[in-house]
Amino acid sequence: MTFIEALKHRWQQANSLVCVGLDPEPAKFPAKFTNDPDAIFAFCRDIADATAEYVCCFKPQIAHFAAHGAESALERLIAHIHATHPGIPVILDAKRGDIGSTAQQYAAEAFDRYQADAVTANPYLGRDSVQPFLNRADKGVVILCRTSNAGAGDLQDLSIHADGNTRPLYQHVAEKVAGEWNGHGNCALVVGATWPAQLREVRAIVGEMPFLVPGVGAQGGDVEAVVKNARTTDGTGLVVSSSRAILYASGGDDYADAAAHAARTLRDQINRYR
Repeated sequence: MTFIEALKHRWQQANSLVCVGLDPEPAKFPAKFTNDPDAIFAFCRDIADATAEYVCCFKPQIAHFAAHGAESALERLIAHIHATHPGIPVILDAKRGDIGSTAQQYAAEAFDRYQADAVTANPYLGRDSVQPFLNRADKGVVILCRTSNAGAGDLQDLSIHADGNTRPLYQHVAEKVAGEWNGHGNCALVVGATWPAQLREVRAIVGEMPFLVPGVGAQGGDVEAVVKNARTTDGTGLVVSSSRAILYASGGDDYADAAAHAARTLRDQINRYR
C-alpha cells in the first residue's frame, strides 16, 4: 500500500484528520523520565500508543531527535509504530532539499534508514532536488508551499511572472507540484493553518491533493477556518498536525491520558466542521 493509499484508508477507518507531531523536548517531560537514558523513545512511544486510535498519521520531527543524539530512538520509534499500529503512516518531518547524490542520500535516509512512509521536502532548489523522493512511488513527498510561520511571506508571497501569469510564489509552487511533479500521485503540500485564505487558494489550484496543515494549537490556527477552506469534496484531504498541545497536555504522571484526551478533542472538533 502506498503512502497516499494508507492515508486515505486511515481517514476512513479512524474517522480522523489528526496528525500528532512527535517533537520531543526532554525539559518538558514528566519527572518520571528525569533519569531515564532512553527517555526520548519511551516518552514518544507512550504518546503514540495513547493517541493512535484518534489519528490518521504521526509526524516525528528529525531535529528534535538528532539534537539529542537520539537518531536510534527515532528509528526504533518508527519501527514501533509500524509494528504496534499497522496501517498508520509516518511522515518524517525533515524538510530536505538538495541536489545530485546528496538528494539521493536524503531519500535513502528517510525511506531506507528510518523507514518513514513520507517525508517533508523543500522545493526551492528545483525539481532535481526532490526528484529522488518523487521517484519512490510508494512513498509520500510532502512539499513546502505556504508555511505556518510568521515570516513565511518574506519569500513565499513574492510576486513572480511565470507561464504568462503574475502571482505569489507559493501559488506557482502549488501549480508546479500538482501539474508536473506529481507523476506518481505521491505528492502532498504543506499549507499552514494560520493562513486560511491561502489554504482556499491552494485548494482551488491543486484539487484533491492532500495537505499537511501545521499551525493549530500552539500556533493559533483556527480549526473551523482550516476545514471549511481546505477540505476536499468528500470531507477529507487534510492532515491537521498538532504537536505541543498534545505532547505536553500534562506535565504529570497522567501525560499519556492527557495526550489522548487532547487528540480526541481535536479529532472531534475537526469532525464538527467536515
